[in-house]
Amino acid sequence: MSLLKRLQNQQEKEIFHRSNKEDAKPDAYLKDDPYTELKANIHKKIVEELEGEALDDQTSEEEWDEIKQLIDTILQEENEMLTRQEREKVIQEIIAEMKGFGPIDTLLNDEDISEVMVNHAKQIYVERKGKLELSPVQFRDDDHVMRIIEKIVSPLGRRIDESSPMVDARLPDGSRVNAIIPPLALKGPSITIRKFSKDPFQIEDLIRFGTLTEPMALFLRAAVEARLNIVVSGGTGSGKTTTLNVLSSFIPSDERIVTIEDAAELQLRQDHVITLETRPPNIEGKGAITMRELVKNSLRMRPDRIVVGEVRSGEALDMLQAMNTGHDGSLTTGHANTPRDMLSRIETMVLMAGMDLPVRAIREQIASAVDIIVQQNRMKDGTRKITHITEVLGMEGDIVTMQDIFLYKYPGAFQPTGVVPKTFEKIKDAGISITTDMFQFTG
Repeated sequence: MSLLKRLQNQQEKEIFHRSNKEDAKPDAYLKDDPYTELKANIHKKIVEELEGEALDDQTSEEEWDEIKQLIDTILQEENEMLTRQEREKVIQEIIAEMKGFGPIDTLLNDEDISEVMVNHAKQIYVERKGKLELSPVQFRDDDHVMRIIEKIVSPLGRRIDESSPMVDARLPDGSRVNAIIPPLALKGPSITIRKFSKDPFQIEDLIRFGTLTEPMALFLRAAVEARLNIVVSGGTGSGKTTTLNVLSSFIPSDERIVTIEDAAELQLRQDHVITLETRPPNIEGKGAITMRELVKNSLRMRPDRIVVGEVRSGEALDMLQAMNTGHDGSLTTGHANTPRDMLSRIETMVLMAGMDLPVRAIREQIASAVDIIVQQNRMKDGTRKITHITEVLGMEGDIVTMQDIFLYKYPGAFQPTGVVPKTFEKIKDAGISITTDMFQFTG
């Protein structure tokens, strides 16, 4: 029996009716959308009658069309005085609730929006073209937000409840999701979604956005192809992962790449890519697989390149050791405000590995392993800029020495510093054709 027929039969047995309005509690959301209660009841009815059948990517378009027809039938029988546009809007919103992620579906489908931030059920902010703005979209209540969170995390085998009130996850398109719920979130369940373009940005896009210049792009491409170890540094929301993704696209297609992330976000287009993702503990608090364990395991997978989404802790030590033991051309990101701060952060993260190493020994490892630091910052106007491309030179006494190759001076422009990097010869030896002209200071 078809899905539509089964639901229609049930409808004949029990006439659909709304919840008694006298018993209903006031809801501020109803002031903005008079059909909230109607949509909730229709949605609940259909979900109940599916009897546990999942509506997911495997549900055919024919079945979705049947559900749309049924919703339309119910609306007609309810004698709702709706215009054609209102009727279509109600149908689409109910489908979005079942097929997608409810009220925020329209925000996720808006290409101008790069981030969706649900502070609580009645307050949703978005980042549009680098600027924050309040969205008119709302959830019905906290339970509504919780259902959407469950819909996001359940397919990934992750859980969120009072015993585990925080979770990192991803949407099917790779967008990154963080959710946190009471008792930690005092105003109600909160969701933060960092959207990623369905078509990954290329280096030409970053040049067009003003993130960097063509000479900087040529140098970074040459650095990746010459198997230099690169760390992309920056603050939250500065665009580190996007830049890492672009740098990863320069890796030759005949190399074996292993990516390691907390939540898989990288969108590499090469064929020979192994994607690894950490795993949180189960309900008994066991079974967690950390980033450090995955970095160690990746060394046994015969990688030509190791790409770590972000180093946050003791895995920095394993990453440095990999870079120093034949795994040249590794890429990663880290949180820091300047290239010098990034070196200090790496030093701190190595100490978090629990190894009782002298500070000088750690710094020698860093100086030997890291070749280039790409510093990216989010500017006051919402744009993202690569403010430093800095080369790590080595050690002088107990200090790791560095030199800037390219700089950005706000609100000025990008400038080469006039210094030819020490790694220029390594790039030339790799057979990559670049000239020293790109490094000339133009004043």
